[in-house]
Amino acid sequence: MSKKWLCGKTAIVTGASGGIGAKVSELLIKKYGCKIIGVARNEERLKKIKAELGDKFDYRIFDVSVRENWEKFAAELSAEDVIPDILINNAGFMLPFKKFEDLSFSEIDEIVATDFVSYLNSVKFLMPLLKKSSSPAIINVSSSAGLCAVVGESMYCAVKFAVRGFTETLIQEYKKQIYVAGVYPGFIRTEILKRMSVTDKENKLINKFMMPVEKAAKKIVKGIARKKKRMVMGADGRSMSFFSRLMPGATPSIVAKVLKASGLELFSDVF
Repeated sequence: MSKKWLCGKTAIVTGASGGIGAKVSELLIKKYGCKIIGVARNEERLKKIKAELGDKFDYRIFDVSVRENWEKFAAELSAEDVIPDILINNAGFMLPFKKFEDLSFSEIDEIVATDFVSYLNSVKFLMPLLKKSSSPAIINVSSSAGLCAVVGESMYCAVKFAVRGFTETLIQEYKKQIYVAGVYPGFIRTEILKRMSVTDKENKLINKFMMPVEKAAKKIVKGIARKKKRMVMGADGRSMSFFSRLMPGATPSIVAKVLKASGLELFSDVF
């Protein structure tokens, strides 16, 4: 598979103000000369990234969880005769570890809208434009939590399993028409834990087991260049993927035992 197909493409990247989204955007620009339209809510961060990456990075400021925002965005692109080649759905967040009964309805609604429904809306509204490209692509960033249940993260697993099902169905529906891929990372050193109460000591310990965001971004871009349909990354991600396929019934229990045995305050509301 020639990697040249990626050169000079126009890519829409959600969650582009930091973490994986920002690093993937940077690599696509520097390595393949892509044009990026980053989508996020933090204007200050987006301005900073544009200052670093230059004219090949443009951005739109809106909440991806709102359907009308996607409809307006698609209309603007169409009016400006912008044909996106690649859509990378990456925006999302993780709720604190706690049992489902302790989640508020606002937390449930927010994570469903941001981590899953935004993916549906982006594909729905941008599909007519993507199909005008000579080499359209849709990349959905899920999680290893979309491959194996993780105790204390019922809703995060629910939406990531949903993203996985959506993605794998799109792969079948658009064979030979659109390159569709799913990304399933384990813990990446981003701001994924920002909604959780983590002590400095715990944070340092957890960071040791997290994959650096730069490394994750390189693997994602490399996978896209090779048109890989499934990208599982990180030692934890690969382990969860392997054992959930080998022992689907036992693996979630093993994960739960490992988290409990860690004794981390992070999981105190679960055990």
